[in-house]
Amino acid sequence: MSLPLRDVMGLALAELGDRRPDVVVLDADLSNATRSIHFARRHPERFFNMGITEANMVSVAAGLATCGKIPFACTFAFLLALRAADQIRSLVSYAGLNVKLVGTNAGLSGFGDGATHQSIMDVAIMRAMPRMTVIVPSDEASVRWAVAAAAEHTGPVFIRVPRVPAPAIHGSETRFELGKGLILRQGSDVSIVACGMMVSRALRAAELLHATGIEAEVIEIHTVKPIDTQLLVDSATRTGAVVTVEEHNRFGGLFSAVAEVLAEHAPVPIECVAIPDRFGGSGQYEELLEECGLTVQNVVEKAKRALSRKGHRGANAAEHGHLSRFI
Repeated sequence: MSLPLRDVMGLALAELGDRRPDVVVLDADLSNATRSIHFARRHPERFFNMGITEANMVSVAAGLATCGKIPFACTFAFLLALRAADQIRSLVSYAGLNVKLVGTNAGLSGFGDGATHQSIMDVAIMRAMPRMTVIVPSDEASVRWAVAAAAEHTGPVFIRVPRVPAPAIHGSETRFELGKGLILRQGSDVSIVACGMMVSRALRAAELLHATGIEAEVIEIHTVKPIDTQLLVDSATRTGAVVTVEEHNRFGGLFSAVAEVLAEHAPVPIECVAIPDRFGGSGQYEELLEECGLTVQNVVEKAKRALSRKGHRGANAAEHGHLSRFI
């Protein structure tokens, strides 16, 4: 059985510490929950429990970065994005310091703690920080890559990590690169652009669309900032319609980032599957995803709607008349 992605992150940090003596890890009294405890057990002399002081943790991380260390500051994503926002802006982002921010229990994956602890606006906040690189992994392989890539990159990085396990999407042959998206499935009718836990759902939606004669191209954007402008423009130009899929509020996240690119370079119809203008709630993870519309079927419906807005039907869809009720 696959590990929760927060555990994958903690183990990846511990392994990174084996290779890099300049890596240090800080946590805000949540190491057992963020799983940075894996690093603490293996490298106790380079682990700092800062207590329930998220802002101070980021301040100390900034100081360590000025001394040549590579600090990874870990806590829940909503705490980093909100309680430590001033320190991230003024000390890390403004100075361009080499601090890595790891936000766990991202999206709705902290389901057991209720709406106040579910992180639905963190990507928007971190995207707005100048010089910040924003990574949203989708499975174990991409989490491990994100941790290693963050250490190699010079400058501020935010990594968004879910609490829960994820279906395996990438094999050993996948070559990740900061700022470069991945085409996971070729298609000609509509582009489905997804990140994080929604990538697997985007792929399943593409399979359902294929069964109805619609060929969807599936793109994973693991680096939401800087975003892969060229890949998005090429795909949108090729298909003429786009759907974005994310476990985040519709404002300021992947939908906004993709829409910004397309509005400037390739104006095409775009739809989004995202958390509407609301908070999460209490319930099991899958229940919350369904309540917020983050379902495979909704991706299918939005893809058909985007396709219908092109002003003509996709070649395969037109042949079979699958979009009549959407036009």
